[in-house]
Amino acid sequence: MTAKRSILTIFPLIALFFSIALVNAQESIPLISTAELKQLLDQMGHEITLVDARNPEEYQEVHIKNAINIPEKKFSENINLLPTDKTRLVIFYCNGIKCGKSKKAAQKAMDIGYTNIQIYAEGMPVWEEKGLPIYVGPDYEKKIETTKIAPQDLQILMKSKAGEVAVVDVRDFSEFQEGHIPGAINIPAAEFASQSDQLDKEKTIVVTCNSGGRSYNAYRKLMKLGYKKIAQAIFQDWKEQGLPVETAAQ
Repeated sequence: MTAKRSILTIFPLIALFFSIALVNAQESIPLISTAELKQLLDQMGHEITLVDARNPEEYQEVHIKNAINIPEKKFSENINLLPTDKTRLVIFYCNGIKCGKSKKAAQKAMDIGYTNIQIYAEGMPVWEEKGLPIYVGPDYEKKIETTKIAPQDLQILMKSKAGEVAVVDVRDFSEFQEGHIPGAINIPAAEFASQSDQLDKEKTIVVTCNSGGRSYNAYRKLMKLGYKKIAQAIFQDWKEQGLPVETAAQ
């Protein structure tokens, strides 16, 4: 009985050891910023293999220029796309810092002997947001239908599920200061993807602007970043319903 208990105790410890080892290995893979990647591609693009670890549909819609597609879930089926020289610099990216595909794919590449690997954690949404070179497919401009929420419904939702909802005003900071939905945070549309790390994926994210244009773009970015619970609200409608407006002076 003692021997059995010892074995049963050891197995979970072994599993924990390998789990910690995997996390540490992933954390040891160097990260590269948007500016650093842009500089590298400009200076030595032909000496780098840039890998998009997202699914083929996302890749076909838009990807960083000259990137190849090796979906993380089909990594083993596409190993032949990687360079034969395992010392060549290989950089993986996916849909932003909360997307785990690039880390998983990079780790798989390390496991088969690639020694010069980096991760572009900010990923496709930030690269695209900064207006850097991209390839766009025929569905890139395809219009999406957003889930809209009426002002009164939003007010009720914010009161009844205060800890589960985040209202994000995507207008410029000066507009936000002049008046916004009480409790909203400000992430300007031009910086939305690069600041999205502060948004909890477990919460319902409601994006808002004056008339819908900028919040529509933010909504699309949230979709690409993998957020599932998202909605759009129009600040002008909120004001017209006579609902409370918070200003910087308050």
